Amino acid sequence: MHRPMIGIASARKSSSAAASSATRARASSVTPRPLDQRQARRLAVALGVGVVALLALAVVHLTQGTADVGLVDVWRALTGHASDTGRADGQTADIVLASRFPRLAAGLLVGLALGAAGATLQSVARNPLASPDTLAVNAGAYLALTLVAAFGIQLGLLGGTGVALLGGLVAAALAFVLTGASGDAVRLVLGGSVLTMALASVTSALLLIFSQETQGLFAWGAGSLSQADPHASVQAAVVIGASLLVLMLMGGQLDLLNLGDDQARTLGLNVLRTRLVAVVLAVLLAATAVALAGPLGFVGLCAPALVRLSGRWLKGLHRHRWLIPFAGLVGALLVIGSDVALRAVIGAGEAARIPTGVITTLLGAVFLVVLSQGMRTGRSDATAMVGHGRPRLARWALVATLAAFVLVVVGASLALLAGDGWLLMGDVWNWVLGQASGRITFMLDTRWPRVAAAVLAGMALALAGTLTQAVTRNPLADPGLLGVSAGAGAGALAVIVGASVLAVPLTVGWINTFALVGALVAGGALMALSSRGGFDPTRLVMVGLGLAAGFQALCTLLVVSTDPWNQTRAITWLGGSTYSTVASNLPPVAALVVLVLLGVWMFRGDLDLVQLDPDTPKLLGVRQNWVRGGALLAAVALTGAATAAIGVIGFVGLIAPHLARLLVGPDHRRMTGPSVLLGGLVVLGADTLGRTALAPAQLPVGLVCSLVGAPLFWWLLFANRAVK
Repeated sequence: MHRPMIGIASARKSSSAAASSATRARASSVTPRPLDQRQARRLAVALGVGVVALLALAVVHLTQGTADVGLVDVWRALTGHASDTGRADGQTADIVLASRFPRLAAGLLVGLALGAAGATLQSVARNPLASPDTLAVNAGAYLALTLVAAFGIQLGLLGGTGVALLGGLVAAALAFVLTGASGDAVRLVLGGSVLTMALASVTSALLLIFSQETQGLFAWGAGSLSQADPHASVQAAVVIGASLLVLMLMGGQLDLLNLGDDQARTLGLNVLRTRLVAVVLAVLLAATAVALAGPLGFVGLCAPALVRLSGRWLKGLHRHRWLIPFAGLVGALLVIGSDVALRAVIGAGEAARIPTGVITTLLGAVFLVVLSQGMRTGRSDATAMVGHGRPRLARWALVATLAAFVLVVVGASLALLAGDGWLLMGDVWNWVLGQASGRITFMLDTRWPRVAAAVLAGMALALAGTLTQAVTRNPLADPGLLGVSAGAGAGALAVIVGASVLAVPLTVGWINTFALVGALVAGGALMALSSRGGFDPTRLVMVGLGLAAGFQALCTLLVVSTDPWNQTRAITWLGGSTYSTVASNLPPVAALVVLVLLGVWMFRGDLDLVQLDPDTPKLLGVRQNWVRGGALLAAVALTGAATAAIGVIGFVGLIAPHLARLLVGPDHRRMTGPSVLLGGLVVLGADTLGRTALAPAQLPVGLVCSLVGAPLFWWLLFANRAVK
């Protein structure tokens, strides 16, 4: 009786063994094969050519500067020989060894570290857009170092690199958790960009509140190769060299990781441990670079992407033992090349004031826009990134609108009472009747324009976000994330800085005009670059992120080029502030909001159809291009007007429409009113909090909106992380 059972067990064991053998056979068939000698020789020659090019750039870099030190002087200073020039030997040595060589060493190390870190993060996330920038590693490290400077914390054994590493690791962990380490490029970039914006807002707030303790950190925060400590590069070189060595030794494991988790496990790889070690090493490289020279933007994105593109001609470049050193080499070429080009174009004296990170960010922004031109999702919308909850108040849309209106009125009343000196409702009533004291009259005369400006700007941004999300069919679209706000900020900031340089009076009209011009330029570039070859939401988001980065780099360039007093003023304005608002600023914003609301009401049916898919509007005769172009133009105008009124504000145009959609549904007849009112309420609450939390000191309203809006955005991503 037992023999049949034994036979069945033996059959099962044989079947299991056969299946295991088949699995191992399939796994062995996809195991990366060793490179042949010809491929390895070509890669070695290409690497050698790159090293020679880097050495040539380094030589040119050493000869550039405000002092007249030539190549012969550099060679004699490095070798210790006597100089034949008129300059004293000690002076030449000081210039070369204490100034130029540390700057060169910092550029080489930072480029090497960021390039290798970007290549590693892209492999771990299996995402070509992962980098220390898009995963907020640089922003986290910068915030950690700013906290240390602001509060005067003694680092002890931890050191600047350790603090930067801790901040970078926390930021990277948040980015991976919030995006689910998704292979969706846009989802990861959006989540990381929002996290970067939030961390940058905290950093900006610290720079404003502790301006004395953090003096000079703004320019350094854009990425500067200037070195106060010549020995810092030596310490960084040890950390970077050790990290690169370990990553090189892990090259085979990273190759297996690219096959997919299941295949890698079948081949005996501990996927979780490999991924964790690789991320820690990549963050350590990026954190060391930030501690050495500040966060140089987009080097970690561009360098590995360029290397991967070169894989078409250099076979075998995808292997990590070649990919990582090539990415590091290209990163160093980008950093040193940017510094050399900047000095060659505008001169060493002027270039000394401009952080190298501004140039690398501009290059990265252009690269991101170019890369986006070939990106397609293959679908007509991007709404799959965020799920849609059931509208809870769809039948009560009018009640919800009235409730939001009441909240705005109550909030405005409380905002009039709040400030460094609190008032009573009786004081407000006497002020309305013209019977208040001089002190009360002065306080309310300065408060009510700020309250009105906050409400109107919030309404304008929410309405702009509503239109943008409708025509892009993407509930994560926002004028801030798409570069329109940054364009308006760059335009207005050009007037603020230009007036100081030219010593001409600055008027509100000029600020408003140039803010609108900047928004229109950004919006025009967005529509032109994203509509090429057919509208695609993914390409729109990528173009917008590239434009936002480029305009933000221009803003940084303008800020660091002005005097310290004007610099603080410009940083405050970039953070969004109602401090200098006057009543004459408000009528244009109010008129524009009313006109666009009327337009939305007239074309509400077309907007409802356009946000569905590209086919239904065509069947019903809706001219999508006209609707989309008009809506985006209105959104650009609204953003420019709001930015001109109170500065750059983020997240409002993203959060308010989405909350309204969750409450009453996507029908524009129902959701436009609640969206506009919620936007006004959000900015009003942020402004009131910024005026009262640290009174008499004040926080810019844009920074508070970022701190409030970022968690809401992350909640949307986290709650829908499983949606593909």
